[in-house]
Amino acid sequence: MTKKNKKNLEASSGLSSEEPTPGSLAQLAHGDQEKKSIRIGPQLRNSFLTGLIIVGPIGITIYMVWTFIDFIDSWVTPYLLKLFPNIPLPVESIPGIGLVVAILGIMIIGAFTANLFGRSLLSYGESVLDRMPVVRNLYRALKQIFETVLSQSGNSFQKVGVIEYPRKGLFAIVFVSTETKGEIEERCADGDRFLSVFLPTTPNPTSGYLLFVPEKDITILDMSVEEGAKLVISAGLVVPDSQQSKLKANGQKIETIDEKA
Repeated sequence: MTKKNKKNLEASSGLSSEEPTPGSLAQLAHGDQEKKSIRIGPQLRNSFLTGLIIVGPIGITIYMVWTFIDFIDSWVTPYLLKLFPNIPLPVESIPGIGLVVAILGIMIIGAFTANLFGRSLLSYGESVLDRMPVVRNLYRALKQIFETVLSQSGNSFQKVGVIEYPRKGLFAIVFVSTETKGEIEERCADGDRFLSVFLPTTPNPTSGYLLFVPEKDITILDMSVEEGAKLVISAGLVVPDSQQSKLKANGQKIETIDEKA
């Protein structure tokens, strides 16, 4: 076969015996780099988001705790230095010393008011506050809130439910506080049992609405108050598992109503 026929055959078949030029090699290398960069981009993003999910809650928690401790120290430490000016330890440089002193002080006050003399002194102080027009309303409201929230015998916010709110067909999370009593029960109950519920707002569950709802209109859920609060704070992103899902995960058999009967 002559050289001319060989060239014609290569041209007709699309094959060439010539080696790739440096320009074509550079284009191939550039294409490989682009493919690698495309693959590396999502990996870097996923790594960053994963690290943010881990570091974010830890960092915010540490920051909030440290801010609270620093706030208490800034209030208590100056009074501690005034009471004990000759104390040998560098109290102002010890983080958390003010919080410890505040906790001990609250415990001492609680133990002091448990006896007869302390209760009498407390009653006298409350009687003085009752003579102040604006202060007495503020004190009574705060005292009632603290007694309700911190009372060990109280059953506030032990159940989570849903009600149709703000209209039929829409449902909202509520925390059941107690059975409705007093004038509201007398005027609104009309033979039905009413419950006092707190409807929190998202993402701040400390604000919300107090509603008095018939018990038949409330669907009580299996989730705990903590799980309900997480659901509200996360705007529905953190959804707790249902009781049936928990039983299945633990390998327990779920009994139906017919089986129980």
